[in-house]
Amino acid sequence: MSIRPQLKYHDTEPAPAEKQVLRLLSYNIQVGIASTKFRDYFTMSWKHLFPHAQIYENLRRIAQLISDYDVVALQETDGGSIRSSFINQTEYLAEHAGFPHWHHQVNRDLGRFAQHANGLLSRFQPTEIIDYKLPGLIPGRGALMVRFGSERNPLVLVILHLALSQRARQRQLASVGEIVKNYKHVVVMGDMNCQPSSPEMRSLLRKTDLCEPTHSLKTFPSWRPARTIDHILVTPSLEVRDVHVLGHRFSDHLPIAMDIALPADIDLG
Repeated sequence: MSIRPQLKYHDTEPAPAEKQVLRLLSYNIQVGIASTKFRDYFTMSWKHLFPHAQIYENLRRIAQLISDYDVVALQETDGGSIRSSFINQTEYLAEHAGFPHWHHQVNRDLGRFAQHANGLLSRFQPTEIIDYKLPGLIPGRGALMVRFGSERNPLVLVILHLALSQRARQRQLASVGEIVKNYKHVVVMGDMNCQPSSPEMRSLLRKTDLCEPTHSLKTFPSWRPARTIDHILVTPSLEVRDVHVLGHRFSDHLPIAMDIALPADIDLG
């Protein structure tokens, strides 16, 4: 009589799937004007009105810098006017940095003279983009809401550039809180013109699930950073792997970068 060997089974848990890591960058590019000292605001102020040859070289440098990232939020980009030689700077950077998807939001339209805009560059195709006008005594501030993935469980990004007035920022961040309050996976990124300890920022964090992973990353002015006014805020469902400021002085702001690991149930496509 032959005896069949018994098979042994081991109760082992399957290895967890590796999380997808998304590389984010937020950058106020000052319409492609490189500033290296405070007096540049006066000696180079004409560059905010008229085209200049150096802008193309600076935009190419910015394109090379941002090409390492998956999603880039741009502030103070020009949508195509005299000062940018009628070039849409968001589109220009998307083309030269190799981003297949881009969108720009003109918030202050001065016709041929200036097209103040926020911009999105992405390696993943958004499933929805909504332009929001933010409240303020002086019109011209907006938020760009970008949804990735399924309608049921999306990753939501909000790109914004807030006002200089604290009262206006309080109203604007209250509006942002209303935009994101019903979503679980949220990133809010941009030039917020306020410190982490400001009343308007504390109010936003208190009324939403958003948090700021670090409070000490100074981004302005780029030649001698002293203020933390560029931010990337995230909800707890997003695992922050790294956050840092890049020391590239292609603007009067320094860019801020963050790597986040996404929950397994988010599919960016």
